[in-house]
Formats: sequence, structure tokens, C-alpha cells
Amino acid sequence: MSLSARSDYDAYVVLRNHDFRLFLAMRFFLTLGIQIQGTVVGWQIYEMTKDPLSLGLIGLTEAIPFMALILYGGHLADLYSRKKLIVYTLMGYLVGAGLLFLFTLQPGDFLHQYGTFPIYAVIFMTGIARAFSGPAVSSFMPELVEKSQYANAATWNSTFWQTAAVSGPALGGFIYAIAQKWLPHFFHSSKTASNFNYGTVVSYGVVVLLVIVSIICVLFITKKPIEHKITQETLQERLVAGLRFVFRNQIIMGALSLDMFAVFFGGAVALLPIFAEKILTVGSQDWGILQDGATRLGLLRAAPSVGAAVMGLVLAHRPPLYNTGKRLFGYVAGFGLCMILFALSKNFYLSFLILIVSGALDAMSVVIRSTILQLMIPYEMRGRVSAVNSIFVGSSNEIGSFESGLAAKLLGLVPSVVFGGTMTLGVVGVMSRVLPQLRDFELAKYTVSEIDENKQST
Repeated sequence: MSLSARSDYDAYVVLRNHDFRLFLAMRFFLTLGIQIQGTVVGWQIYEMTKDPLSLGLIGLTEAIPFMALILYGGHLADLYSRKKLIVYTLMGYLVGAGLLFLFTLQPGDFLHQYGTFPIYAVIFMTGIARAFSGPAVSSFMPELVEKSQYANAATWNSTFWQTAAVSGPALGGFIYAIAQKWLPHFFHSSKTASNFNYGTVVSYGVVVLLVIVSIICVLFITKKPIEHKITQETLQERLVAGLRFVFRNQIIMGALSLDMFAVFFGGAVALLPIFAEKILTVGSQDWGILQDGATRLGLLRAAPSVGAAVMGLVLAHRPPLYNTGKRLFGYVAGFGLCMILFALSKNFYLSFLILIVSGALDAMSVVIRSTILQLMIPYEMRGRVSAVNSIFVGSSNEIGSFESGLAAKLLGLVPSVVFGGTMTLGVVGVMSRVLPQLRDFELAKYTVSEIDENKQST
């Protein structure tokens, strides 16, 4: 049956699946914690260094172990229980969050003595955990729903993720600001005298609790995993097979490449602490809570996900079935334009609105790419292909953060973001010409039988 729109289309079918709801809850709480941690780490690093390159190094520090191990993580996800792998990697996230909590609880023993090194060490550890969690999580979701529900599941998965990404940065900035302002009045003043930071301590404590909740959600998933095929292929042969599958499919390869270059050049997330503190300030007549730079940072980081969450709800009811490829190129071009406008804006509220629009455009491209991957990848290769997807998309976030910090150092803050947005527009123009299969792709034309035939012929 065609994937085209039907009068009896049920936008909420996957939400009635108990295991899928637990999966969404796990992703929600984990993402919420990671976003809070990312916001506070960025603010903490910038407060300690006042250097934009130091912000870029956050992404690079996480990307190095992530890129080095992600293919092996995909290999393991295709061989062993994905549920167990998720639990183990969440334990790694828990250890990292716990260490950040301890470092800030005793700053004299760690941060004052070693500077930012302990924080970067935890970020490196987080990159290792992410290299194994990414393929396992991405390939675990299809085990929980029917094949006919993949598009619906991908949309709700993206929506819940974006909702957590909305709440995380804003909540992180809010917790930081409130704890830093009010808690010193309730505790001994010696803490304040020794530069004890209540905001970071409380924020990291919340992250620890959220990761624990996400682990509990995974443990309660009762669906038995599908048996994995044991093959005689060597590790190298299995990894090469995953890479070959992606590089020989113009639609998958094109979608991944387009997103990678857009995120690499167009992302400005790493520089938001500088925009929040130096450019997008507010007047004394504005809301008092906006006077705090950490709160402004949290809101700016949350803005793209506000648009993405709203768009996710729209896409759950109206999936992009027609002119899918052309829409994908248009969404990415719009994202690049938003980055240019954001760089030129001096008004906090206008910049916040621009980031909301950029998030909505990005959400549409993410849903299209995710649906393409879920439909076109054979089950036994999901872990490895998800790993390749993570290399293209996930690492581009971290390396893109380094590129943003380096460009800001060399070109200046505003010119570097304008340059990135312009490069994104250029990439869209070139790729729309050289990737005709992706440009003309329509989800509505794909039936289940066509997907199966495509897998056999690829």
C-alpha cells in the first residue's frame, strides 16, 4: 500500500505502544540531561577562559573519540543486544555527569588546580559513550514498532527529542541562574568566598538524576530483541559492507552529505555564549530574568528546538510525502539564510525568533532524512549504517563547533557566522545539481515492496 496520505491515517498509532513510549521517555530524559549539561559546560568554560576557541574545543574534544569508535559501535549494535548496549552506555553518561558534579562540588581540588582540563576529560569520555549509544539507540527503535509505522515513529521520535532539546537549554540556564542567585543566602558564606558556584553544582546534580531516570526507562522495556544473525565476516568486512551500502545509494548518501555540510558550516551553537553576553544584551526595562547572561544563553539554545518541536507535531499529521527531495533542499537553504540573519541581528527577541524558524526548517530536514534511513536500510545493517549516519551528522556538530570557534577567532564573531550561512547556501546550490535522484525523490512513491526490492538491488 502506498505511503501517501489516507483519510484513516492514525497520527498517534505508535504512542499506544508501551515499549515505544518507554523508548521515547528514555530519549527525552537523556536528551534533557545532555542539553542541560552542554549549556552549563559551555557557560562554565567561557567564564573560565573568555576565549571563543575554547568553546570550539568542546566540540572537537567530543568528536575525536566519537569518530574513532563510532563504526565499531555500529558493528556491536548489529551483533549484540541493543538494549544492553544502551544501558551500558547510559552508565557511561552517568559517570561523566557524576564527575562534573564532583569537580564543581570541590573546585579547589580540581578546577582551581587543573583549570579546564578535568572538564575536557569528561567531554572526551562522553564522546566515547556516545560512539556506542548512537548506533544502538537508532537501530533499537525499529525493533519496537511495525515497519508500516516507521515514518510515524521517526516523526514522534524527532518531536520528543526536540521537545527535550527545547526544555534542556532553557531549564539549564534557569536552574543555573536561580541557584547562583538564591542558594548563597541559605548556606555558609565561606562557600561564596571560595568562588563556589552553586549554579553549576545544582545543574550537574539535576543531570545525574535525569540520566538515572533514562536508565530506568530502558530497563522496563519488555520487548524481546530480535535475534541477530551470526556471520563469519571479519570486523573489517562488516564495516566495509556498511560503508559500501551508504556510498552506493545516491539518495542516502546525498541526504547525509547535505545535512553534514549544512551543520558544519551553518551551525552557530558553539558561539551562542558570546552572542548572549556581548551582542544580544537587553535593556533595564526588559524582564529581570533576561538580565542574566546564562538565562539568555539557555533561551537562545532552546529557540531552535521550539520551532522543531512545533514542526514535529505538524509533520506527525502531515508528513512530507510529495516533492520530498525538493523540499529537503529548500529547508536546508532556509536554514543557512536564518544563520546569516541571526549573525546580523542585534536584537535579542528578533534573534530568538530567527532561531525558532531555523529549528523548524531543520526539523523538517531531519524527519525526511530519518524516514529515508528507516525505510531503506536492511535490518541486519541498521547499526553500521546508523554509525555512518552519525559520522556524517553527529560529528559535524562537534567539528562544526570547532570550525565556528576557529572562524570566529580568525574572522571575528559576526563575519564568521555570515560566512557559514553563505557556505550553506552554496552547498545547497551545488548538491541540488549533482544529486538528481535525491532532488526528485518522493516518499509517496515508495511502497513496502519497492523498499524491499531496493534493498536487494543495492
